[in-house]
Amino acid sequence: MKLRIFVLLLVSLISFNILQAQKHNHDAVIVGHVVSEGEHLPFANIAIKGTTIGTTTDETGHYQLVNVPIGEITVVASMLGYKSSEITITTKEDETKEIKFELEIDPLGLNEVVVTGNRQQTNRKASSVIVTTVSPKLFSNVQANTLSEGLNFAPGLRMENNCQNCGFSQIRMNGMEGPYSQILINSRPIFSGLAGVYGLELIPANMIERVEIIRGGGSALYGSNAIAGVINLILKDPITNSYEIGTNVENIGIGVKNSGKPAQDYSVNFNTSLVSRNHKTGLSLYGFYRDRAPFDANNDDFSEIAKLNNNTLGARFYHRFTNKDKLTLDFFNIKESRRGGNKFETVEHETDITEGVKHNITSGSVNYEHFINTHDIWSVYLSGQKVNRDSYYGAEQSLKDYGNSTDFTYAVGSQYNAHFGSMFKLVTGVEWNGGKLKDIKKGYPDFENAIINPDSTITINHTENMLIADQVSNTVGAFAQFDVQLDKLLISLGARFDHFEVKDTGYTHENKTGNVLSPRLSLKYDIVKNLQARVSYSQGYRSPQIFDEDLHIETSGSRQVLHKNDPNLTKETSHGFLASLNYNKTWGTTGIDVLIEGFYTLLKNPFANEFGEPDENGVVTYTRVNAEKGAYVSGVNLELKYIPIKNIDINLGFTVQQSLYEEEQDFDEKRFFRTPNDYGYLSMNWEVTPSFGFSTTANYTGKMLIPYFGIDLPNPDEGILRESKTFFDMGIKLHYNLKFTTSKMQIFAGVKNIFNSYQDDFDTGVSRDPGYTYGPMLPRTIYAGVKIGNLL
Repeated sequence: MKLRIFVLLLVSLISFNILQAQKHNHDAVIVGHVVSEGEHLPFANIAIKGTTIGTTTDETGHYQLVNVPIGEITVVASMLGYKSSEITITTKEDETKEIKFELEIDPLGLNEVVVTGNRQQTNRKASSVIVTTVSPKLFSNVQANTLSEGLNFAPGLRMENNCQNCGFSQIRMNGMEGPYSQILINSRPIFSGLAGVYGLELIPANMIERVEIIRGGGSALYGSNAIAGVINLILKDPITNSYEIGTNVENIGIGVKNSGKPAQDYSVNFNTSLVSRNHKTGLSLYGFYRDRAPFDANNDDFSEIAKLNNNTLGARFYHRFTNKDKLTLDFFNIKESRRGGNKFETVEHETDITEGVKHNITSGSVNYEHFINTHDIWSVYLSGQKVNRDSYYGAEQSLKDYGNSTDFTYAVGSQYNAHFGSMFKLVTGVEWNGGKLKDIKKGYPDFENAIINPDSTITINHTENMLIADQVSNTVGAFAQFDVQLDKLLISLGARFDHFEVKDTGYTHENKTGNVLSPRLSLKYDIVKNLQARVSYSQGYRSPQIFDEDLHIETSGSRQVLHKNDPNLTKETSHGFLASLNYNKTWGTTGIDVLIEGFYTLLKNPFANEFGEPDENGVVTYTRVNAEKGAYVSGVNLELKYIPIKNIDINLGFTVQQSLYEEEQDFDEKRFFRTPNDYGYLSMNWEVTPSFGFSTTANYTGKMLIPYFGIDLPNPDEGILRESKTFFDMGIKLHYNLKFTTSKMQIFAGVKNIFNSYQDDFDTGVSRDPGYTYGPMLPRTIYAGVKIGNLL
């Protein structure tokens, strides 16, 4: 009912503004061009501050704005890689004015506009918290098919594979596992726990405009599960008439000893956008197709990399009703199937092992923005995501392990951004997040209780579906953040109040409710012009609900691993502290940016696993409980960006940390499992000529503790806990551009994991431990491809 009322109000609001839009058009026109160092800049953004009016320069760097407001207005020119410029003029009816913009190069991207730090547009250097961005250029350098392949190249982040069968993966931020990070799509928390099981490998890279990352607690603005940080996926916007289509072929496992034959990974993607001549309406479309064969790394006829097929289609639409109003609609659908194990040519229940799932994910959102004045913006939004997943997690020709999971999540809210002169800013809003998750095991033929009829026929009954989880969660929250700029000191003080309710009619049959106040304080001080110091404190929480890993089942011929929450599980809270020094300086087209960031997060009532013993059916239960004492994660992130000359950029990052429980857990160990104490990355891109370019990337992963629960220990003297070796995963890519009259073509080729720094002790056979997997997600892989477009 609440949702219907909100939709009705939103439709009424939009209808009112459509009527208001029927006004006399002023024939005031602005024309001009944008240049930098004597060269015209194509596709630069031109906007009138405090309105939704905007356009882009054409291929020649020229632009035109029609029917602009009458009176004093401020026109802004901006482009990625350049400092924005503002010019204030006075317009008159039936008059044309010309404005020429000279943009200064911003090699470090310090003036890049981000939104995740405080839920409003701010350039990175002025933000009270450190915001790291992952750009399409980085995704291109590593030849990332999906989001997961690009997230290793940000400080404090590390992607990991958690299942040898199906490739269940998660992102760790500052040493904490996946559910401690909040995944947002266009700043909305609709990425459900069910989608999150395989979600980072589900999302194609070509649908993402950029990824914004904040380390440290973000609960004061974004709600629960933002203890480690926030990862915000900004989808592509239609800004000009454009198109791009590309294809890529990869061969996984080239030259890897003692492995099966190499596996082919084939993908096709496209992007296009159309914008009306007056730039009031725009539409972008994107699509992705991927087909990956399974790969057997140790030649035991069981896959280490799952078979995968992905079909994605999405769109983004905007329309400006007036100069002050803008409506944006987003939609995408992902259909993905994946399967790991053996005997891929047969149905699942005739194999020795299969972990397989089929996803149908549909996401949509509507966002309405209204400028109150030049700086103040009011917005209302509605976002939702529906996931339907058919699964089979079974072994030894079992018919009992088919399942179906459904999940619907939504976010409804309103936000107001206000400016009070140049000193004060306020962001405030209300938000209602909810979800409904249902997980069942499907019934199966009961051969053991078959009935022999008098006529010698056999009647086989089917068991009924078994309800595993039926959970409804609701969180109603209100948030506010107040920024005060006092000369060189910026103070950001925020808080969020949440009331959460988790109804579980599946396993525990209990309701969990609670009220949580999450404060947040950030200080930024400009020590000198090019050196900023930042400190922050934040408090976060995780409610006792079902998480991603609970919806994944590890399967082997000897056992199954299930996850559940203890009936007495209570919320987990955190206290996070961050302190950083950031030095940045540019000299023309040269620049350097150095970040030293220390972090400390204290966890109260932290979630921990108790490992059960196999029952008579070989089922092992991992029970999530609250550890009696706390835990903490501490460390230092280091980041260096260096632009020695215009056509070369180098990025380095390294993390040193420790993650410990205050008292020993299972196996008499305080350390977090699967968490190395040091890891880092490198990326370097060199545009040698306008036609030829070269890039190299690398990831380093230090030693970590990995539990082994298999039957046949490869080295019995090592015990259950194993310490992994270090890995250095390096890749290289070459590309060559061909220019035509209105389009460009790029031909590229490269190698991932050149030195095949890859796990070499995978467990084998039908009774293997599928959770005993670590290190880089791909062995040595070669690839080649081509893309064509007008904006390459």
